[in-house]
Formats: sequence, C-alpha cells, structure tokens
Amino acid sequence: MPDAIVPDSEHRGLVARLPRTLRGLALLARFDRPIGWWLLFWPCAWAVALSGAAWERWDLIGWFLLGSIAMRGAGCVYNDIVDRDLDAQVARTAARPIPSGMVSVRTAWIWLAALCLVGLVVLLQLRPPAAIVALASLALVAAYPFMKRITWWPQAWLGLVFSWGALVGWTEAADGFNLAAAALYLGTVAWVIGYDTIYALQDVDDDALIGVRSSARRLGRNVRLGVAGFYALALALWGLAIRQTYLDPLALAALLPVAGHLTWQVATLDPTDGANALHRFRSNRFAGLLMFLACLTVGSA
Repeated sequence: MPDAIVPDSEHRGLVARLPRTLRGLALLARFDRPIGWWLLFWPCAWAVALSGAAWERWDLIGWFLLGSIAMRGAGCVYNDIVDRDLDAQVARTAARPIPSGMVSVRTAWIWLAALCLVGLVVLLQLRPPAAIVALASLALVAAYPFMKRITWWPQAWLGLVFSWGALVGWTEAADGFNLAAAALYLGTVAWVIGYDTIYALQDVDDDALIGVRSSARRLGRNVRLGVAGFYALALALWGLAIRQTYLDPLALAALLPVAGHLTWQVATLDPTDGANALHRFRSNRFAGLLMFLACLTVGSA
C-alpha cells in the first residue's frame, strides 16, 4: 500500500492531491491529522492566558502555534524512524510512509532537520529562561519512542512531553514559576494520559500480538474507570491552578464546560469500538478550546 492514506487521516482529499513525495512527507509529519499539534499547542496557550498575558502577548500565542505544528511534525518523523519495524507489524500503521516504502529513512532524517529549523526560529523568539525550559524537553522527546518497549505507561511519558509547553509558556509570559504553573502542568499530564489511553484503544489487539505495552492494555476492562480517574485528577489540579491565580471560589466555575465535555467522553466511550475511541480522542481539540476560554476568563479577571 505505498500510496495509501492512513486510516485516520482527516484530510484525505487534500493529501491525496499532493505529488507522491510531498504526500509522503505530509503524512510523515501528520499534517493530515491536525489534532496532534492542537493538543501540543493548547497547554502553551493555557499558560499564557492564565498568567494574564493573552491580550498583550497574542504574538507569543501565534509563535507557539507555529512551533507546535513544526515540532509535533518533527516528533512524529523521529518516532516513525525509530518505530519503523514495529509499525510494519501493526495494521493501522503499516501504511505509514517509512514502513510502506513511500519515504526513505534518509529522506525522513532530512525532513526532520528541516522541521527542527522551523522550531529553532520559534525558539529564538523566546527570552533565555523560556528557551532553556523549552530545550530541556528534548531529552524527554528523544526517549519517548522507547517507552512502549519498557513500561506499561508510555502515555505517562507522553504526558510529560505534550504538557511541557505549559512550563515554557508560563516562564515566558509570567517571568517566573509558581504553584499555579506546577498545578497547570501536572493537571495537563493527567489529561494527556487520559486522552492517549483512549487513543491506544485502537491498537490493543495488535499491541498484544507484538508485545507493545500501553495504559489501555494495562487497564483492561477498567479502562473507562481509569480514564475517568485521570480526567478527574486533571480537573482537580487545574482547579488548584485557577485558585492560585484568582482566589474567588467562583472562578472554579470556569472549569464547568471542560468538565462537562470530559464527562461526556467517558460516559460515551466504547472501549471495543476503534472508531468511537478515535472520535472521543479527537474531541479533545474542543476540550482544549474550552480550557483556554477558562484560563482566559480567569487570567483576564
């Protein structure tokens, strides 16, 4: 299937019209699946908004969006280079550009370097403290593809990586680090574990056959309860971040819309239906928007 569009591509028509080489690069960086860079971007935007700097630093939010697109793409390329042998054994990933032969490993490395250059441009827009925090995430990023081989909780490691933007955004926008920033970050880690456990439900059978570990496999029949627990922890920690920012208890009401959305995800999740799981996973793009509005409301108060 050298020219196949991956099963969960969101832009089949657009990607399919690209020349073969460009199509392979677009698929490799997951440009056809924007949910990934939205999930990487939202914690950055939350931090800027909750710190109270959203209106005056709208340009920073724009740079974070560009950086999220580029670095999420770079992370996917790196992950596919490392995982090319495993991907070839899993039905959902066998059509990816490297295992299918659409893109060579050498071309993938060149593409990775190009995406990292875009990330470097974004990095240069940050002041030194925030840039140092951003660079500190590279070790976590480099180790992530190997976590599924050594732990049942690679989703927890992904949580550390995908939530890091909250620390970068807060450091840049708020000139410091405090309990609110820590609570926002840790709550986001819990949120990532929850939604990536949902995502992993699509691969539980193939993962079991080839020995890949995941939180979805570890939780088994308790997966809905586990996701609910991680989402509840996320909301509790986000509530702490909000209370540290604005002492009025009524400020916690800003979390009600996102809490309702996460509750819907858990209540309607069918662990045996891959399409259902994918839809709930993708809906976290909207959850991120609701959380951003909560942070913007509180941070602007």
